Amino acid sequence: MNKKLFVLALAVVFLTACKTKKYSRNNKQIEKAANKANPDAKSFTTLSYIEQFKGVAIEEMNRYGIPASITLAQGIIESGSGNSSLAKYANNHFGIKCTSEWKGKAYYKDDDQANDCFRVYKDARESYKDHSEFLKRKRYSFLFELDKNDYKNWAYGLKQAGYATNPKYPDLLINVIDKYQLYQYDQPESEKDKLKREDKVFSEINANIPNEKKKFTPVDTPPSKQVIKTPDTLRISAPVAADTAIAAQPDIAPIFKPASYTVKQGDTLYGISKKFKISIDELKSLNNLTDTGIKIGQKLILVK
Repeated sequence: MNKKLFVLALAVVFLTACKTKKYSRNNKQIEKAANKANPDAKSFTTLSYIEQFKGVAIEEMNRYGIPASITLAQGIIESGSGNSSLAKYANNHFGIKCTSEWKGKAYYKDDDQANDCFRVYKDARESYKDHSEFLKRKRYSFLFELDKNDYKNWAYGLKQAGYATNPKYPDLLINVIDKYQLYQYDQPESEKDKLKREDKVFSEINANIPNEKKKFTPVDTPPSKQVIKTPDTLRISAPVAADTAIAAQPDIAPIFKPASYTVKQGDTLYGISKKFKISIDELKSLNNLTDTGIKIGQKLILVK
């Protein structure tokens, strides 16, 4: 029995060593390509990093409402101001991992487990844009109801939603924002613009809910011919019960209610009332409707 266990242990060690070598060869190819594409790359200072990426952070803020200061502070902390190996070679500034939907290349690095699979982007701007997509899901949905210059509540909300395990994560973000005055890149918005943004973001989040498990669960190796293939299994973190229920029921109603809704083709007042769990009478009262007739493009208020 002991002999069998010994042989089994040797086999595990051998297989692990083989996988590690494959991952190492893959990383060297990625690093070689990165050095060739940018042979004169220089290290960032935090100030030069801010100058380089403030533009895309502001673009993403205006598109989705994530404060530019929050995005920049996260990039500074998670990429070492753009100087980590993941940022230099994979253009990955937020540590976003491979999922079953990822079709690009991979870079392997120890994180939650040995040789975790991280996404490789063509350029850093793609990483910033993917960071926004990463946040557009149910667990972070309440954050998009905040003003887009409310960086302090965004910092605490990210921790509350489970973005980071470090209990001091909000303080780390706020300290970086205050130290480098990143709040200067945040911009207020009118109530009209905020309602329009919320309607867009919440519609996208709701549409993603049935696919969240597939879209955001990390895997050992992405389904891409561009990376070395090894036997792999899904590494699924323990899901929240509510997440599992939502994923199993594609037609379920949204689990949160946006402030407004824009009428689309095929909508009825009855259907909207069921979708957002609000009575027809309340909908009519909030929107000064005298009957149940609605028009495509009409914006309906859903909350007082």
